[in-house]
Amino acid sequence: MSETSSAAPVSGPAGLDPQFLGSLTADGLLAMDDGELFLEARQEEQLTFEDGRLKVAARESRAGFGFRGVAGERVGYACGDRLEEQAIRAAASAVQAVAGGRGGRENVAPAVPGPRLYGASDPIESADRGRKLEVLEQIDAYCRAQEPAVVSVTATLTASHQAVEIFRGDGEHRTDLRPLVRLSISVVVERDGRRETAGHGGGGRFDLGRLLEPSWWRGVADEALRQARLRLESIPAPAGEMTVVLGAGWPGVMLHEAVGHGLEGDFNRKGTSAFAGLLGQRVAAPGVTVVDDGTIPERRGSLTIDDEGTPTGRNVLIEDGILVGYMQDRQNARLMHTRPTGNGRRQSYAHNVMPRMTNTYMLAGGQRRAEIIEDVERGLYAVSFGGGQVDITSGRFVFQATEAYLIEGGKVTAPVKGAMLIGNGPEALHRITALGDDLALDNGVGTCGKNGQGVPVGVGQPTIRMERMTVGGTA
Repeated sequence: MSETSSAAPVSGPAGLDPQFLGSLTADGLLAMDDGELFLEARQEEQLTFEDGRLKVAARESRAGFGFRGVAGERVGYACGDRLEEQAIRAAASAVQAVAGGRGGRENVAPAVPGPRLYGASDPIESADRGRKLEVLEQIDAYCRAQEPAVVSVTATLTASHQAVEIFRGDGEHRTDLRPLVRLSISVVVERDGRRETAGHGGGGRFDLGRLLEPSWWRGVADEALRQARLRLESIPAPAGEMTVVLGAGWPGVMLHEAVGHGLEGDFNRKGTSAFAGLLGQRVAAPGVTVVDDGTIPERRGSLTIDDEGTPTGRNVLIEDGILVGYMQDRQNARLMHTRPTGNGRRQSYAHNVMPRMTNTYMLAGGQRRAEIIEDVERGLYAVSFGGGQVDITSGRFVFQATEAYLIEGGKVTAPVKGAMLIGNGPEALHRITALGDDLALDNGVGTCGKNGQGVPVGVGQPTIRMERMTVGGTA
């Protein structure tokens, strides 16, 4: 038996006996290939300050369990919000119906976790309510003082503390305490009858006090104001096929959506991904290496263990343009005759496990950003993206650029509004002709949706240049 910490963060406070839960799990999964009992207790707080007034002050605590049994491709899952022996025993009985006469476990026990990637303290309790409200009020005043065109300011602080405990049928017992914090600032500016909105944010798996320091929140506010001023000066975006340069950091969200989901194990096992059956083949331009890494300390997408108890890892997916791996949970890894990669994730105890991304990014190349842009006669320089749509099977995507500029004669010129990047993920990887030396990760704001579940993730990339991309515009 191994644990990530010496204390059980859920069963103890709930008055449950860990030895009983371990035995119940082992007995309930005896005829299964795999599975686990997942216990969770979570606290969340949100404070939203809008135009000088507290608009939202919400705090929620919830706890529950999920019992999962896996037999081949079949999954039995039962969950409940009562952490009681009787309810868990009933769930185990219900899940046994999926076994179908199978017996034995084909999967190996998860590896022993490495060092913790974040602290165990509760970020909600790390600062009192009065201090949080004081900072939110200061943010409002600061934004208005810095920019007379500001007509509205919204600032939101969110913090959560998730305790998980995992009992496996093979006797493994894992626990984890996961903090998560975020500050988001949105401003509305108006000048000469034109009104624009912009926002910025950041966070991660660390103490909330870091977000309350002026050196942090002023940086977030300054960036929101910069983007808002820029949009007041923007002109309609052109349309057509052109060279596109993507900035470092948050533009990696396009990589996440248009490529990352297609590299998750379930889509490839079922043959519904555009990357299915392409292991060992070239899927991107030479020099392109894509990694999913859940081991970066304090990052929003990082986890010491995933929601099956497997330690996360640094998993190379595409290496020098060649597809070398997928992201796997335990079930899909077993069915695809490979190893789990620590990517089994769920939104909460009420949700089943799926292979999901953690922090997904493209490695840097050797070119300076200025060099990459200098070689472009006419194109678009996209620094930030908003919403988008992706078809996993075909790889087609549409993304809206929230900050973009014209490139004319090798120089960045006017900011543009309304630019849409349209293309195909696998094809776009082959159209990369330059990789910058400025790899950056996002500021800690990403939430990934899949099959109705949302989990925190990170994205990143260096500056990259892609040829013959379709841009939808309004000009």
